[in-house]
Amino acid sequence: MLDILYQDDYLIAINKPHGLLVHRSSIAADAEEFALQLLRDQIGKKVNPAHRIDRKTGGVLLFAFDKQTEIAMQQAFMENRVSKKYLAIVRGYTPDELEIDYPLRKENGTLQDALTRFTTLKRAELDVPLGKHPTSRYSLVQATPQTGRMHQLRKHFAHIFHPIIGDRTHGCNKQNKLFKDRWEMETTLLHAEELSFTHPINGSEIVTINAPLQPGFLQAMAIMGW
Repeated sequence: MLDILYQDDYLIAINKPHGLLVHRSSIAADAEEFALQLLRDQIGKKVNPAHRIDRKTGGVLLFAFDKQTEIAMQQAFMENRVSKKYLAIVRGYTPDELEIDYPLRKENGTLQDALTRFTTLKRAELDVPLGKHPTSRYSLVQATPQTGRMHQLRKHFAHIFHPIIGDRTHGCNKQNKLFKDRWEMETTLLHAEELSFTHPINGSEIVTINAPLQPGFLQAMAIMGW
């Protein structure tokens, strides 16, 4: 059963587990379960994705019950009228605050502006040697993407040499192997913590939806002593 975080006559939000696809995709032929179908079967109503989050990312995932609401919410996401907060565990000690202003390339080669702001919440140093380093350092960050580019957070944190732990595409292979071998963990430690937006139908209500951390992320927090 999916964890339903918010529901009204127009919208429904779940806490998507890490590793669950939003919907069927030709690029993930191995998947047999999808958030859209699971939610539809759970509540007995058709739903439409209002946005996307990566398969490996957990957290708030929003759906609409009708086409009008779906289009209105997708427009709000495209126009950056939705406030998004993410939590991530990354390699190394990050600055207290930073703005990452680094354009990202689309699949067709076109460059797009991309802006991410983040704040460091916690740091940890583990007595675990890796490579030439006698210990391993990590940071817990809260990131607020100001634009909505594909894989923006994963690419931006890799760009500043603080890759997200468990990110196989843009991350650090040595760190990912350490987490798998030592703690049997393969979770991408990126969590969509919060969405906040003006309700697309009544136009006045501010809707804020929060998602609690899931087991894989909580396990990593415990390892760090947070």
